[in-house]
Order: sequence, then structure tokens, then C-alpha cells
Amino acid sequence: MRIQELNEKCHIKLNRQQLEAVQAVNGPVLLLAVPGSGKTTVLVIRLGYMIHCAGIVPESILTLTYTVAATRDMAARFRAYFGDALGERLQFRTINGICSSIIQYYGRLIGKNAFSLVTDEKYGIGLLSDIYQKTENDYATESELKGIRTLITYIKNMMLTKDEIEKLNEEVDYKISEIYQIYCNELRSQGLMDFDDQMVYAYTILKNSPEVLAYFQKQYPYICVDEAQDTSKIQHVIIELLARKTGNLFMVGDEDQSIYGFRAAYPEALLSFERKYPGAKILLMEENFRSNAKIVIAADRFIQKNILRHEKHMKAVQAEGEDIREILLKSRNAQYHYLKKVAQGCQRQTAVLYRDNESVLPLVDQLEREGIPYRIRNAELSFFTHRVVLDIQNIILFAMHPKDTDLFLQVYYKLSTYINKRNALRICKISKKKNMNVLAAAIRYGYLDERIEGSCREVMSNLGQLLSERAEAALNRIVGSMGYGEYLRRSGMSRSKLFILKAIAKNEDSPQRLVQRLGELQTIIKEKPIDYHTKFILSTIHASKGLEYDTVYLMDMADGIFPESVPDNYKTIDSREREDYEEARRLFYVGVTRAKNILCIFQWEKHSTFCRELLENMGKISESHIQITEDYDEKSDSLPPYYHKKKKYEQTAFVKYYQSLEEGLTVDHKKFGKGVIIEMNEDTINIQFDDRQRKFGLKVLFENNLLSF
Repeated sequence: MRIQELNEKCHIKLNRQQLEAVQAVNGPVLLLAVPGSGKTTVLVIRLGYMIHCAGIVPESILTLTYTVAATRDMAARFRAYFGDALGERLQFRTINGICSSIIQYYGRLIGKNAFSLVTDEKYGIGLLSDIYQKTENDYATESELKGIRTLITYIKNMMLTKDEIEKLNEEVDYKISEIYQIYCNELRSQGLMDFDDQMVYAYTILKNSPEVLAYFQKQYPYICVDEAQDTSKIQHVIIELLARKTGNLFMVGDEDQSIYGFRAAYPEALLSFERKYPGAKILLMEENFRSNAKIVIAADRFIQKNILRHEKHMKAVQAEGEDIREILLKSRNAQYHYLKKVAQGCQRQTAVLYRDNESVLPLVDQLEREGIPYRIRNAELSFFTHRVVLDIQNIILFAMHPKDTDLFLQVYYKLSTYINKRNALRICKISKKKNMNVLAAAIRYGYLDERIEGSCREVMSNLGQLLSERAEAALNRIVGSMGYGEYLRRSGMSRSKLFILKAIAKNEDSPQRLVQRLGELQTIIKEKPIDYHTKFILSTIHASKGLEYDTVYLMDMADGIFPESVPDNYKTIDSREREDYEEARRLFYVGVTRAKNILCIFQWEKHSTFCRELLENMGKISESHIQITEDYDEKSDSLPPYYHKKKKYEQTAFVKYYQSLEEGLTVDHKKFGKGVIIEMNEDTINIQFDDRQRKFGLKVLFENNLLSF
């Protein structure tokens, strides 16, 4: 069969770059495919070409994909083009799947049973929980355990040395090297392995057993790899071993879309492909068939500034279409009201994309309250078990149950009590014996220093008052005058969870109801049935990769949120910082390129480096400027029309001043002395001093240099 006949059989018309990729059968080939270029279709048609046109036996081709779902999808696409009979003869596998085959084959060869695979995630998490408790003398939250599990995956997939693992201890708040070693030893002692071990063991077998390596090299002389940018270092090494004999390796990927660094994705393998495989071909698929031309051109100019990439340009196939829309709001909170209005009566496929799941919780809260339909993709629940969220709940619960010594021991050192651990344990015994309020026991029977006793009185008074306040005011009290904000600063912990908590708290009459609402939201997200007919979709950018939507809203795009930090001088940062920052840029690029027709980006008073770059690029495309909705009033019952306006991006001294302030920060006012910021908005700031709470205009403070911090 000739390629023309194959095209007719499949009812497709390939462009020049696609045609070149389909016919690249022998030798090492790296196909770099930009978003929306039809890479999966090309990979499937190439398999048909190998069989029908090049005469290659189907059983000799191994096609590796990133996930089980991708494996099923590609197999289904192949059968749709070439029939079930031929589809049954091809091998579509995940890398874990082929590693399992290698381990099983080796076991039969030496007459031993392979370790059992741990498929129950709860077992692994439970094991890590026990290890954490022993090594840290503390209980880990679910969120912390998930982080440890991800870090262990990273260690194994990146093939870190013992010294490199020990260096990780400096980056986290626990002894990961010790936890990792105990975890691995415990699995081995029980004859178990996890999914990451499958690859470690398969690699060890291939490296040390020429017989096993020769068997699999002979079985699969042709190897195809999809989503190569998401493949980890150890996976690339395994693939290299399997492909070494024939060199017939076809990799499809795009380092510009590598966004899984936390899972040990290794885009460096694509950048070094020519060095690793001498004589390799680098092919390009640069035409984007998905998005309107204005989105494509702006996104391409944005990603060109990354350094760690191959030279290529995404080119538009679709017409220009609508401008990218910048929606200017008065505050971050206004995003939720705006999107709630978008969701009401949503008639076309619309996706709200964000970096972290927590970003969308206040919106989910509002949609649920008003019964507005939505669909949420791959939501996870780590927010509700994060240390900061649990702390706030425990403080409120302690206010409700002041005799609960367990709650007291969870929170006393996070508030301004200044009690040491020895005294805390002693006071708890007194409280239990006398059946009285723990802090009252500390004040009456604790024999504490006068200053510490005064602090305990103040904390006890605050605990009593917060129960009669609205939830948002109570939260401000906890963070400000009760000292929790200072604890976060002292501990170097992120304050991002506090904003989300406050956004949810705005709708609750009491802190007790806030605790209840958090539980309700956790249940809603966990148990919400999926309605595939719903047009309004909520998703992280990670979960949206590979998908497309008619309309996309990007929310929480602001420096300090996404990206978390921006280097002062990009040219002088070290290699690790550059890798992290460029991955954040790639994630933004992936979010932008999910949009087919309409792309909307929210902006408020916080500066956004990424949005500035994208929209400046957009401004160069045509005479018309970016569409902006300025000063949107969140109390409005309808969405305002878009209109043209040119925006100047200037990082003024006042903006820098504003961004350096945050709730919970201790400041020194020239007249009133030391205080704690308990609330901020775009115009004013509330500061809690010893005697009272005061409200100031931000520009007055700035222009008269009244605050130091």
C-alpha cells in the first residue's frame, strides 16, 4: 500500500510535516509537536504506515504511553482506522506495564516469584504515616503524607544518589532521607514493591542481565513513545536500553509542554536527544489546528523567551478570531462573582483553569449555594488536610471546647501564649484534674511568669470574643491579634490557604459555621457526581493537558500566586531556579493553548509577569488592542460588555509597596507603634495595635512613609 492509499483509507489529508513524520520509520527520531498539531493522529497513522506500507510485523512494534487511559485511547483510535484484528496484534503499553513484563520474565528465568505490587494506596500512606511518626515524633497530616509520597516518586524516578537524597532534607521540614530508606527497607522485607520500584527493578535487571535485555530487544525492534516530555529520567534510561540494538526509536513530545517536574518529568532527555542517539532526526509539527490565530501567535511569542527548548515556532491554521480578553477586577475575590455569572445559563463549552485546586474552592462554594451546575475535573482534597487549614479549625474548636487538652496541645505554641512544652503538659494535667478551662488553669494555677500569664489572659479573651463574631472577623482575629500570622511568618509557611479560608468565611455568620462548611465542601467535592452534559468546567491546568475548550478563563494569574516568584534577573539565576521558573512558564503556555476561540484572563491590583508578556505580544499582532473589562462591580447583576482599551504595564513604587504588605505581617507605625495587619484590600488596611484596631488609607501610609516593616 502506498501513502496516498493510506490517506484515502483513513480519510485524512496530512500536511508536509505530518507526512514526513508518518514516513520516518527507521533510526532514532524525535518528533516535536506543538499544541493542537494532531500528534496522536499522526502517531496512529504512522503505525498503520509501518504495517501496511513498510511491511513491519505488528507484534514487533511496542508503543509506550504515559497513562493507562492514554493507552486505551490510542488503541481505540488505531482500531477505528485499521480494524480490530490488526489492533489486537499491536502492543500499547504504559512503561510500568512493560517493566512488569521484564520483572516477570526475569522471575521465570531464575525460578523465583517477583515481589508483589502494592496497588492499595492506603497501605503505602499508612506505612509512611507510621514511619513519619517514629522519625519526627509527630503525626503527619494527609497533605504532608501526600507530599512525602510524591517526593519518594521523585527520588526513584530521578535516580538520585544517596548524597542527593540527603540534600533534600534541607528543602523540606522532615528527614526525607531517613523516611525514604526505612520505607524502601520495609517494602523489601515484606516482599513488596510500589509502582516506582517496578521501574527501578526493571532497570536493574536490564542493566545486569544480558539475556533479559536481548530477549526484549529482539521482541520489540521498533519502539514508539508518546508524551515523551512527561517521561521520567529512569523511564528514558529503560527506553534507551531497549532501543539500543536497532536504534529504531520514535519519540513524540514537546519540551514546551513539560509540566510534571514534581513527578520527575525529564524534558532534558528531549534536549539531549541528538547527543544520546547519534544520527538522530529532529522533526517538527508546528501547525496548531486548535486555537484562533491571535491566541497562537501570542502564545508562541511568550514561550520563545524560554531558554531550555528546541528552536521551533507554533503557527496558526485557524483565522484570527476574537482578541484575547483581559478582565480587570477590583479584587481577587471579584473573580468568583464574575465566574458565577458566566456559569449561569452557560451555553457553550467553557473551562475555568487554574494552577492549584484550592484556587477554585471559593467559586465552588458560591456555585453550590446557588445551585448552579458545574463539572470539576480531577479535584483533590489536600487543602482540607493542610496544616494551616487544620490549625484554624483546631483554634476555633478549642474556643468552642476550652477544656479540651488535646486541642490545646495542638494550638498553644501557634498562638501568642508563649508557654513552653513542659508547662503546657503540666497545665493540661491541672485542667483535667480540676475539670476547668485549660487557659484558666494556666492563669490561676500555672505559676507562670507575669508576662506569659498576661499573654494567656489575652488569648483566652480573644477565644471568647471570636465565637460571637462573623467567620471572617474571627479569622482576622486569629491571624492578627492572636498571633497565628506571626507563627506562620516565623515558621516560613505559606499564607495562601488563609486567603481561600477568608473567601469562604465571607459567606458564614460564625466561625462554627465555617468549620461545618469546610466539612460540607470536602464531602461535596469528594462525592459530586459527574454530569458530562454540563458546559461549565473547572480544572487545574495540569488536568486539562491534552484537552481543548471553546472558551477558557484563566484565574489567579498573579505574581506570588502563579508564578509563586519571579526572578529579579532572569539571566543570572542558577540552573535549578531557571528550571522551576521555565516550568511555570510552560504551565501558563499549556493553559493558554487549551482555548479554541475565546481566551479570558482576570487581572486585579496584583502584578502578573506572565499576563503582561502575553498581552504585550498580543498587542503586536494587529492595530486593535486587548479587550479589557475595567473596574467590574461584583455587586452587579450582569456582566458588562467588553470594550477596547490599551493598558500600560508599569510596576510603580506604590505597587511594589502594596505587594510587600500582607495580612499577619508585624509593622511599626510612626504614631501608634507596633501592630499586626489583620485585613487588606485595594484601598485600605486594618492594623491591630495593643489598644485597638485602626483603619488607614494605603496611599496616605505610602506617601507619608508612616509604616516600617
